[in-house]
Amino acid sequence: MPEDMWGYRPETGFQSGLDLIGFKVEALDGHIGKIDKHSDDVGATCLVVDTGVWIFGKHVLLPAGLVSSIDVEDKRVYVEASKSQIETAPEFDRDKHTGDTDYRRLLEEHYGRQAG
Repeated sequence: MPEDMWGYRPETGFQSGLDLIGFKVEALDGHIGKIDKHSDDVGATCLVVDTGVWIFGKHVLLPAGLVSSIDVEDKRVYVEASKSQIETAPEFDRDKHTGDTDYRRLLEEHYGRQAG
C-alpha cells in the first residue's frame, strides 16, 4: 500500500486540473465502474466511483493513493484494489468524506492499511 493513502503518487501521471469524471475504473481483476466525482484537496485527494454496472451498484470512495496509473487517451484509471475490496467498501457518505477522520480511518483499514 502507498505511504500516503490520500495523495496521488508521482508515477500515476496525474496532473493538477485533470478532469477524471467519466473515466472508467479498472481494479486489479477487471472493470469496476466509473468516476462520478473527484477531489484534489490536499491531504484528502480521492475518487468517488459509481459501481452501478451491477444490480446492487453503489458509490464508493477510493483514496487517490490506490491509483497506480492513469491512461488519459483511453480514459481509464487503474487502481491497486480488487473488485471485491471496492464492492465491499463502506458506501460513500458525502457529508463525511472530507472532514470525518473516523470515516477516513475506516477506509484506510478497509483497503489494508493500518491507521496511524
